[in-house]
Amino acid sequence: MIVVAGEALIDLVPQGPGALAHLKPALGGGPYNTAVALGRLGSPTAFCSRTSDDAFGEALLDGLRRAGVDVSRVQRGPEPTTLAVATIDGAGSAAYSFYVDGTADRLFTAPATLPAGTRAVSFGTCSLVLEPGASAYEELMRTAAGQGLFTALDPNVRAGLIPDADAYRARFESWLPSVTLLKLSAEDAAWLGGSPREWLAAGPAAVVVTRGGDGLTVFTRDGGELSVPGEKVDVVDTIGAGDTVNAALLHGLAARDALSPEALAALGTEGWTRLLRFAARAAAITCSRAGAEPPYAAELGEPTAL
Repeated sequence: MIVVAGEALIDLVPQGPGALAHLKPALGGGPYNTAVALGRLGSPTAFCSRTSDDAFGEALLDGLRRAGVDVSRVQRGPEPTTLAVATIDGAGSAAYSFYVDGTADRLFTAPATLPAGTRAVSFGTCSLVLEPGASAYEELMRTAAGQGLFTALDPNVRAGLIPDADAYRARFESWLPSVTLLKLSAEDAAWLGGSPREWLAAGPAAVVVTRGGDGLTVFTRDGGELSVPGEKVDVVDTIGAGDTVNAALLHGLAARDALSPEALAALGTEGWTRLLRFAARAAAITCSRAGAEPPYAAELGEPTAL
């Protein structure tokens, strides 16, 4: 079982140019997209979050169920669902503004236990910024790491939600001893101001940096550095691409029984090359269609067969 912990929200996606373009609601949130992608790939997955009792909250849970994701650990509340208003530039890249005051996901509390058979827990995005939920997710991360579980982190920085950048950067660094796999975009890496080698020294067994259409690079504790190119595709938009990479990496590692620091170290050049190519192909499919619509297993083939 892979547990994904974090927010579920509604993306309002413009259907045309201009500030007053029609907005289409879409299921979203970085952790939510990661959970859906894992479910579509066939990994046993559970979602750990707090959602609203409103119609948007029901739609979010329905989307998880359709992907085969266990929602028994999702907390509920009467507060409204978080909204994220997207803008899409000419290259298909998305930027967001958020409506988060008083929303349900901010009131998440850390569960006493995780589902039986949990092998990995994934964290990231707004849920690690917005209090009081952020401290609860942080508590869960440290607890999972203390239990010897594989932990994955994608900070997926949303600078507009971060009132004190320096305080967030310090907090990010405090998470690293509890992180097994750090995945982040090149833009996030630049904003955070550190380097993969510095982050590896603080705790993770591997750091994967995504570079959009240019591909992915992994940095490992033994000094290794390996890159693969991106898959060529006609980009509709990039919504959910990074979340798809998260899911593909976790799914591929689970398929190889490599959800541990020791197993990551043993992957070697061939193993990492196959895994990164699998993730690049999955992300390309997501970019080829509107919104966060990650691929199903049948569209990719198994990562062990690459």
